[in-house]
Order: sequence, then C-alpha cells, then structure tokens
Amino acid sequence: MSLPTLHDLHRPLGSTGLLVSPLGLGTVKLGRDQGVKYPSGFQIPGDDEARMLLRQARELGINLIDTAPAYGMSEERLGPLLRGQRKDWVIVSKVGEEFENGASSHDFSAAHTRMSIERSLKRLETDFIDLVLVHSDGNDLHILNDCEVYQTLAALKQEGKIRGFGFSGKTVEGGVKALEQGDCAMVTYNLNEQAEKAVIEYAAAHGKGILVKKALASGHVCLEPGMDPIRASFMLLFAQTGVASAIVGTINPLHLAHNVATAAQVIRQL
Repeated sequence: MSLPTLHDLHRPLGSTGLLVSPLGLGTVKLGRDQGVKYPSGFQIPGDDEARMLLRQARELGINLIDTAPAYGMSEERLGPLLRGQRKDWVIVSKVGEEFENGASSHDFSAAHTRMSIERSLKRLETDFIDLVLVHSDGNDLHILNDCEVYQTLAALKQEGKIRGFGFSGKTVEGGVKALEQGDCAMVTYNLNEQAEKAVIEYAAAHGKGILVKKALASGHVCLEPGMDPIRASFMLLFAQTGVASAIVGTINPLHLAHNVATAAQVIRQL
C-alpha cells in the first residue's frame, strides 16, 4: 500500500493565482546552524543529502519551498540544487533581515529591499520569485507605516520580478494591515501559540493567503502520553479555512514522510 501524498491536495494561496501544497519545506537547516531555536542540535546536510530531501519532498507532492537571506547559505545552495526544476516549485523568500557573523540585523529601506531581491534572484538562479515576505523584527506597524519596503515590493511585483508579496510578522495589527495592501501573511499558529488567529480569519474573509510558521512549535510541542503531536497540530491548523500551507523545516526523511502522510490524512478527514 502506497503512503498518502499531497499531490491532489494543492490549494490556492489567497488570490495570488499560485497553487501550493498544504505543507511547505522550510530550508533554514540547509543554510544555517547558528542562532536557531530547535530543541536539539543538527548538522547542515551536504549537497547529496539535500538533493535527496528535495526529491523526496517533490515526490510526496510538496511544491512550496521557503527560504530567506537570513537563512545563511540557504538561497545560494537552493539555486544549483533546484536547477532545471523551476516549474516544479513555488519559491518563497524574504527581505529585511540579514544574518552575518552569528547575528541578525534589519533594513527595511527601498534601496536594501531592491538590492536584496536582485541578490535573491541571482542566488536562486531564477527570473522571478513567486512570493516575497518582509522578515519583521517585531515592530510590524512601524515597518508598514514608516518604511519603504512594502511600496518597493509592490513596484517589484509590477516589474514582474516577484509574483506576490506579504509579511512575516509578530502581531495581529501588523498581520491585518499587511494583508490590506499585500497578498499574504505568514503567522505563528500552533498548539502553544494562537494569538494571531484573527489574522487567519481576516485572510479567509478577504481572499488573502496565509502561510503558517512554527506549525509544530519548532519541535517543542508536547501533549498527553499517547497523543501524536504532529496529528494534533495539523488538526488545529487545517481546520482553519484561511490556512493555505504550513512550513515545516525538517531535514529528516522519516519525519518528512510522516508529516506528509499525517497532513494528507487529516485534510481528507476534515
């Protein structure tokens, strides 16, 4: 008996015209092992391992891949690893956060935004990025009201360099405001944290896209003995009609297969 896949479960990402798998592959662990909040350490996989993981994800029906300049070498590695597969993937990247020498810094200016997109296009070896999210430092409303990043992304969308743009924020106010002008918000929503549920509800009511980060609480979810935390997490997530996809950042092939099988079963049950 073959394991369930996500091939026939792709859904619209708001009104972007993009169809995405309900699970996306996060790629922090392909490029960075410093300053990451996971319960256990890990080794950045080599090219062969990474290539096999990407092939497995694709075979399981995942078409969404999430990266960022702040993820160390992630973008530079994905360019060559995805060569010849551009049509198979919806690529999400970010702007606003840089990670160098073990520390993050933020820049939401027009010049930095444009530079960052041009650099991501080059690193990812592509003419366009499907979706670009602002990597917020937590001052969501300040970024949206007083910085040039959102207007610059809107211009880059007009130029065809990106297909959609949005915001990976920390607050309900920021998420809702970001959706008023943008295409998508990335929110934290899991068994431990549900403060941003109002953003998901706003998106569902206004035809906007929602991606979920930390869907499994970065591996920290704990439940009653005998309960599968992955299943419980996905039951919570996919019961929300506004959620298009949850980004899961595993580099373990067994975890990836289990996540996909569980998500497929949960979505078909709901």
